Amino acid sequence: MTELRHRGKDADLTSQQQPSEDKGSDGELRGEKDGMSDTESKVDSGVPEVPVPPDDTPEVLNKALSGLSSRWKNWWVRGILTLAMIFFFFFIVYLGPIVLMVIVLCVQIKCFQEIITIGYSVYHSYDLPWFRTLSWYFLLCVNYFFYGETVTDYFFTLVQREEPLRILSRYHRFISFALYVIGFCMFVLSLVKKHYRLQFYMFGWTHVTLLIVVTQSHLIIHNLFEGMIWFIVPISCVICNDIMAYMFGFFFGRTPLIKLSPKKTWEGFIGGFFSTIVFGILLSYVMASYRYFVCPVEFNNDSNSFQVDCEPSELFQLQEYVLPSILESATGWTTVRLYPFQIHSIALSSFASIVGPFGGFFASGFKRAFKIKDFANTIPGHGGIMDRFDCQYLMATFVNVYIASFIRGPNPTKVIQQLLALRFDQQLHIFNSLKAHLTEKGLLPAAEVAA
Repeated sequence: MTELRHRGKDADLTSQQQPSEDKGSDGELRGEKDGMSDTESKVDSGVPEVPVPPDDTPEVLNKALSGLSSRWKNWWVRGILTLAMIFFFFFIVYLGPIVLMVIVLCVQIKCFQEIITIGYSVYHSYDLPWFRTLSWYFLLCVNYFFYGETVTDYFFTLVQREEPLRILSRYHRFISFALYVIGFCMFVLSLVKKHYRLQFYMFGWTHVTLLIVVTQSHLIIHNLFEGMIWFIVPISCVICNDIMAYMFGFFFGRTPLIKLSPKKTWEGFIGGFFSTIVFGILLSYVMASYRYFVCPVEFNNDSNSFQVDCEPSELFQLQEYVLPSILESATGWTTVRLYPFQIHSIALSSFASIVGPFGGFFASGFKRAFKIKDFANTIPGHGGIMDRFDCQYLMATFVNVYIASFIRGPNPTKVIQQLLALRFDQQLHIFNSLKAHLTEKGLLPAAEVAA
């Protein structure tokens, strides 16, 4: 800690010795990029700055938009790249659930790399041993645990067919714990005198990153298994809210919304909310009519492949609803035919537009703390992958909790899978108990018990 204070004092002395005009230009540059006040700059002066990445806007766009002001140039760059990302999203949806899962894993790894790189860039001068190596090792351990749990849950029959997989499944949690303990011991062995506190800071940095990125990306995959509509609609609502809030704020924004993001306005926030509600209802109506989107993603043991085919549940069947008197007088309709999922989409859209942006505000606060504009410069005009998924991770957690609380019931398939894993005497005992219970309820004739 003494070393940290000495470094902070040296940095202050160095900044005081710089020419006044350089300090002014640097302050204006940081103010433009981060919207930071002079007071905040002084408070955070002890935090090492992360190098600002260069502008990676394609040269073609730079030449085409050279005559525009920086405001409109940024608008066009963001718009063009947004359309490109939307078309890419449609393409991977077309490729199916397996590709979507792979993309989620790739996004998770890239987001983890961006956050860990910030930590390494801030504290690289201390030459902490094994920091990046251990960070990636813990990422491997956590992914092994979560994806192992997923394979055991959704590929039970396949796992039971293969002896190596059955052994790995049986001792999966013990293996996961053993791997983590190895990393934990490696961290303890890497501790260096005079850097103890800083190393524990970075240990916490890695684990919080794992909690934010890996855990929530795992929930995204679980949502996908419930049906692609639970994956596509929430993600699309966040994208729609982001776009419409930007559009309303760009053209009509006058009232600042929150100090963490000076460019966010109340006009954009409210416009994005109503636009997202309408978009969610319309998108849900279109998607709920296709089995490809509404059926759970299941593994077919006969063909050894994923299948998306089922008889749609009541949630995805048109039903007639009586309109409230206020809406009836306004529209002239007494009833309306909707999919029940459209009503749930209102909850999803509301969360995406009201609570979802706080994921972005959280990321803005994080970036301001380290005096950076974006997590990376992967996507010109948008920043890094984490800049695009800061709201998506929060949304994924909400969708998973929402499904577990209001949608998902007992799963007979998983119950049968667990029964088949029992010994034969245990299966026979459960069979007799179930038969006696059904007979008592009158669902089976008493004569069958004697037989």
